[in-house]
Amino acid sequence: MRHGSNLDPPNRFEKLHCEADLEHLEWDQEHLRTLENRRVEYLFDASKSIVSENKSPDIPFRYSINPYRGCVHSCAYCYARPGHEYLGFNAGLDFETKIVVKRQAAELFAEFLGRTSWQPEPITFSGVTDCYQPAEREFRLTRQCLEVALECRQPISIITKNALVLRDLDLLKKLAADRLVHVYLSITTLDAQLAREMEPRTSIPSARLRAVESLADANVPVGVMMAPVIPGLNDSEIPTILEAAKQAGAITANYVLLRLPLTVEPVFVEWLQRTRPNHSEKVLGRVQETRGGQLNSAAWGERMRGTGIMADQIRSLFQVFRQKHGLDAKMPAYNCDLFEPPRPKSGQLRLF
Repeated sequence: MRHGSNLDPPNRFEKLHCEADLEHLEWDQEHLRTLENRRVEYLFDASKSIVSENKSPDIPFRYSINPYRGCVHSCAYCYARPGHEYLGFNAGLDFETKIVVKRQAAELFAEFLGRTSWQPEPITFSGVTDCYQPAEREFRLTRQCLEVALECRQPISIITKNALVLRDLDLLKKLAADRLVHVYLSITTLDAQLAREMEPRTSIPSARLRAVESLADANVPVGVMMAPVIPGLNDSEIPTILEAAKQAGAITANYVLLRLPLTVEPVFVEWLQRTRPNHSEKVLGRVQETRGGQLNSAAWGERMRGTGIMADQIRSLFQVFRQKHGLDAKMPAYNCDLFEPPRPKSGQLRLF
């Protein structure tokens, strides 16, 4: 099984960290194979809530729902990796192989929507995981949550790198008919080999484009996110990705610059040096050009787009080709007026 990371980096909250001496274990092929072929574990939790509120001013949604924690997609650059450290795991292989499954996701979602204080506004699937990662084939938590959203006429948005989203086309078409859903496919490259190395368990790029086409044909509003743009690695693909997105039927497109917060940095750097040894210095140098000489900047207003000449060039290139292909349109406005709270389990209707 391919992994994006070959590291078990220290958890930043732990005082002690044990690490194998790979130099002395170089002869132990069996041990090395266990690192390369670590099996995925599904861990069930007892979450009391499922919807998170975001207060960051540069993130375009307020509420998100994460049926899983961790992600088997194993994207080397994933900004969500440090969140796994709060669970006592690491941001490297643990993030990719220790997947927390919130089995009560649908019930918790319905409970949230049943609050008398809830004023309907869009909820995003997902903020710190991919809701259509391989675990979804088995556990179907995202589909169960979509069924709750459809029952309540709750507006939602979805962003994913997996064509599995088409499994739920029946629900998405019904949501779209009432202007209750937007779907975004994240496409970072059209190079299948690069995608296989950088995001090894996502759908291949051509499958994601076919998903865009199928959603558009079904009148489900669909856009494309190029997330992330990695200077010196995939930024040259901006024109071709946007052209392919338009041909597939996308309404809009946007991008996010590579972010390497906290323990994402060593994971990404190790991946880059391992898979692109002849280009790693160039890529890291260009990333630093967009981050004031560092590999990351957490400043609001800068972290999504970067600063400096290189960041400005990427921004201009994206804007030019987005306009050329008519991908600067807005998604249809959500209809929040149809919302109905879920019926209580007792069957008694809510008075207010």
